[in-house]
Amino acid sequence: MLLDTYGRVATDLRVSLTDRCNLRCTYCMPEEGLQWLAKPELLTDDEIVRLVRIAVTDLGVTEVRFTGGEPLLRPGLTGIVARCAELEPRPRMSLTTNGIGLERTAAALREAGLDRVNVSLDTLDPETFQRMTRRKRHADVLRGLAAAREAGLAPVKVNAVLMPGMNDQEAPELLEWALEEGYELRFIEQMPLDAQHGWQREGMITAGDILESLRTRFALTPEGQEERGSAPAERWLVDGGPQRVGVIASVTRPFCRACDRTRLTADGQVRTCLFATEESDLRGALRGGASDAQVAASWRKAMWGKKAGAGIDDPSFVQPQRPMSAIGG
Repeated sequence: MLLDTYGRVATDLRVSLTDRCNLRCTYCMPEEGLQWLAKPELLTDDEIVRLVRIAVTDLGVTEVRFTGGEPLLRPGLTGIVARCAELEPRPRMSLTTNGIGLERTAAALREAGLDRVNVSLDTLDPETFQRMTRRKRHADVLRGLAAAREAGLAPVKVNAVLMPGMNDQEAPELLEWALEEGYELRFIEQMPLDAQHGWQREGMITAGDILESLRTRFALTPEGQEERGSAPAERWLVDGGPQRVGVIASVTRPFCRACDRTRLTADGQVRTCLFATEESDLRGALRGGASDAQVAASWRKAMWGKKAGAGIDDPSFVQPQRPMSAIGG
């Protein structure tokens, strides 16, 4: 198992397939983009599948989430999914995406073995979308969502970040739309993972703000902490249920005590936390001829050193150098 000194066991693996993205979201990266990893630095398809196999067969991982950057930009994505679906025991697999390109790939990904998707969409207004992402791709995201639903990648979850002065009043409209379309909406507090290092707690829209806004139109009933487990979202029944909405309060109500995640960056580094400032190199071990047992031992050692929490509330907190796009969500 991937056990740490606080008794937590990591069973959920997040695999970043690329640090590249075809959007430039204001809370993630600058308009000009970032310096991307060179191809030789990236894990190959075979290396990714090998690491997932070690995680699943040797280390007790049961859930695999493919992330980016934008994972749909990875040319071998469908093949990676198909090969991981053949593992025994078979992990449950999902994908976090901005939805651009999902219209043409959703059916193939479902056939390859993908179980579900999380799609990022922060606004229902195309002009606001363009201001937030610096791209005119709103309609592409909507078509991607519809294609995922049609392909059976259920439940289709929508992730939304609210930003002051941009989309901060849209929470009720987003929820009404999601309910009508049959998507499961989750609001996520803006986190200190932007490449510009411009995040400020004073300016963020908090979980409390989001719930207050939603309650102007909907009755929200807590689903119950006993059902949350290691899930990051606090879930609320909408107007008595069964439909629900989630709020991920990574900053104001962190969920570190029950965290069950381990992360691989696109260049093969183990990260114990989104906010970790240290990494452990598995790519070097793979390319240096390490056996599966040796790789597994290195992974266990890395996770054993996982800290108690992200430490965002600590005065000594230091934002990691890697932004979200280079870590994987």
